[in-house]
Amino acid sequence: MKLDSKIPNGPLAEKWTNHKFNVKLVNPANKRKYNIIVVGTGLAGASAAASLAELGYNVQAFCFQDSPRRAHSIAAQGGINAAKNYQNDGDSVFRLFYDTIKGGDYRSREGNVYRLAQVSVNIIDQCVAQGVPFAREYGGLLANRSFGGAQVSRTFYARGQTGQQLLLGAYSALSRQVANGKVKLYPRTEMMDVVTIDGKAKGIVTRNLISGAVESHSGDAVLLCTGGYGNVFFLSTNAMGSNVTAAWRAHKKGAYFSNPCYTQIHPTCIPVSGDHQSKLTLMSESLRNDGRVWVPKTVEMSEKLRKKEIAPKDIKDEDRDYYLEVKYPSFGNLVPRDVASRNAKYVCDDGRGVNETGEAVFLDFRDAILRDGEDAVRGKYGNLFDMYEKITGENPYKTPMKIYPAVHYTMGGLWVDYNLMTNVSGLYALGEANFSDHGANRLGASALMQGLADGYFVIPYTIGDYLAKHPNEKVTVDHPEFKKCEEEVKAKIQNLLSINGSKTVDHFHKKLGKIMWNYCGMARNAAGLSKAKEMIKELKKEFWSDVKVLGTGEELNLSLEKAHRVADFLELGELMVVDALHREESCGGHFREEYQTPEGEALRDDEKFAYVAAWEYSGEGKEEILNKEDLVFENVKLTQRSYK
Repeated sequence: MKLDSKIPNGPLAEKWTNHKFNVKLVNPANKRKYNIIVVGTGLAGASAAASLAELGYNVQAFCFQDSPRRAHSIAAQGGINAAKNYQNDGDSVFRLFYDTIKGGDYRSREGNVYRLAQVSVNIIDQCVAQGVPFAREYGGLLANRSFGGAQVSRTFYARGQTGQQLLLGAYSALSRQVANGKVKLYPRTEMMDVVTIDGKAKGIVTRNLISGAVESHSGDAVLLCTGGYGNVFFLSTNAMGSNVTAAWRAHKKGAYFSNPCYTQIHPTCIPVSGDHQSKLTLMSESLRNDGRVWVPKTVEMSEKLRKKEIAPKDIKDEDRDYYLEVKYPSFGNLVPRDVASRNAKYVCDDGRGVNETGEAVFLDFRDAILRDGEDAVRGKYGNLFDMYEKITGENPYKTPMKIYPAVHYTMGGLWVDYNLMTNVSGLYALGEANFSDHGANRLGASALMQGLADGYFVIPYTIGDYLAKHPNEKVTVDHPEFKKCEEEVKAKIQNLLSINGSKTVDHFHKKLGKIMWNYCGMARNAAGLSKAKEMIKELKKEFWSDVKVLGTGEELNLSLEKAHRVADFLELGELMVVDALHREESCGGHFREEYQTPEGEALRDDEKFAYVAAWEYSGEGKEEILNKEDLVFENVKLTQRSYK
């Protein structure tokens, strides 16, 4: 089946402007008649809920945290991109568009990405007006720094806590609407299923995480703003609560899941220290502006480092391999994340890793401190350095940071058209929950941009077009479909509780994570993926026969919460492997070892795979059906990516 992306006709720069004029509108008085459900209150969800309520719609907003302020968006550190060209260094909307298309290895839609670049300029103005304390230059203009995959400075930041400050801005807007009575907030509530009636999304079924009560909520449209699925790997930079359940349950109700194998591995994370860990800590990519990445030139010297026979400062410059600067002279340490991550893996596989496990490289600020002074470095990155020291016990002002790639962001997600609607009418996906504008690899500082673009500037226009075409189709929670869905949710809960096996939920999650990392992580191959598929099938059988879920359904039950999420991760993991196996090329974060250039770079096959893979659920235990959306490139030339 060919999918219709509904990309507007006309010149690239005019598509969004013309589309906004051509969509149908809901007049202000009629907006009060519509109820919209927003699931998730991170940047995409909070900005969407606040904007829609400000327009006059009635909004119900759901989050599983105790407050929207605890959404995982707060963890974003380094910044948000916008084509303001404050530095006068040659930036433009088209350059941001081009960098994003190229960074995604030509596996994203031109129309969507250009719109993202266009509205990036408005996002910054909106956030400043909301009081977001972006860093400023001496003259008062907002400051910018550079990020991976670009040769201009376009990243706006608030020290190393940009995500938190942006979320507080969106949260303040959301709180205003809660106080006005236009948004009803449901904290500590998890979505368990989408309710569809006559092919349209008409509500959700939830579980109250405090009381365990299963409840229904009806609406005229449902927006899923529930983030990514990186925790399928168990160890990732995501908050431990981050999960795929909302998106996956929507998938099982008919929404296509696109490009699930596109996982971003972030190059600058604190390395794994042992099996006791439950998550990994991200160190902002902004550190690569001033930090230099290196390892010793010889295995012998690396072994001495690992045995602590020598310290990093004992290694002379001529004995250091600044491998990114040597291999990619144009971009140096600011190559995109997938390129930086793979090269860190290469030097560690070569035996030149610098920590006890051999899986770490140095990120060294010695030269920046000598050049600009410790105070200047502290002013830019102080909270990041403090965080690193608290976790590792090492002072990064005195000795280089140790970093290694870790699972971070997922470019795959629910398939959506230009209006952000899935193939299920009335069901939308925003932010990281959709298959997004990032193709096979996300450039740094573009996740915050996409989440806020979707919530503040896209969905307020596009949802009106759908609602205007389906006026007054009210459905209440008394409809038989809601009751049926509630019973299915309760049956699944009872099933999990009744297994009473011998192994914890975490046992299965860790095993799944190791399978995914070993066979579907930074590098994949056909033999490993085929093996992983069978291993996940076996693990899934074992889960449903031997998992032990403590407690009952009618209470606060963390074990039950995790069990639901891991059950969905097991099914998603299998689809990720299937998707990676079918895509016989390398692109961005999807690196098939069989398809690489002589220099070890990703080798695309544009003739066969220049499409979005959208998988259709076909029933329990059945193979998913592949649908394709062909990608059309009219404004950029498909070339082998080079950052040299």
